[in-house]
Amino acid sequence: MTVYIGLLRGINVGGKNMVKMAELKRVLEGMGLAGVKTYLQSGNFLFVSDEAAELLAQRIRQEIEGTFGIAPSVMLRTAGELEQIIDACPYAADSLREGESIQVSILTESPPENITEVLSAGQDGADEFHIHGQEIYYLFRQSVLDSKLASNVQKLGALATTRNWNTIVKLAELAATMRS
Repeated sequence: MTVYIGLLRGINVGGKNMVKMAELKRVLEGMGLAGVKTYLQSGNFLFVSDEAAELLAQRIRQEIEGTFGIAPSVMLRTAGELEQIIDACPYAADSLREGESIQVSILTESPPENITEVLSAGQDGADEFHIHGQEIYYLFRQSVLDSKLASNVQKLGALATTRNWNTIVKLAELAATMRS
């Protein structure tokens, strides 16, 4: 059995596409997924299954759409893949200065060829990003609200969902407890 981490894009943001995590858990369990846990209200969940990720993502999306009337992008990573995401981070979380933060975009597929241009457009160079496989790491040196890079991340649309570093680490910790 594989431990999966699921991330939904665009739910419970700004009062739109509201999904209660207890209801999401019930729906996922109703699909036959085992050991379902949710984390925070932003569409993070963990479960165990023998099914392939592609099929699972499609089934989960369809079930959420049928139940809640919204069709969020569903990004799935195994516990091992999430550990690799943490290990590949080019930024040191323990050396962040006050006001700095690390975030990670998890993509549904490989990024488009023009991704560097999209993310760099109009940026002042204060913030950084690093593309690694189907993830993009960001180092924000200022408030995300004031960052041109953060504004450009929104242009990725349904291709990606972004989480802060603390959430990524906590999901990995939860996944590790499910593996043992």
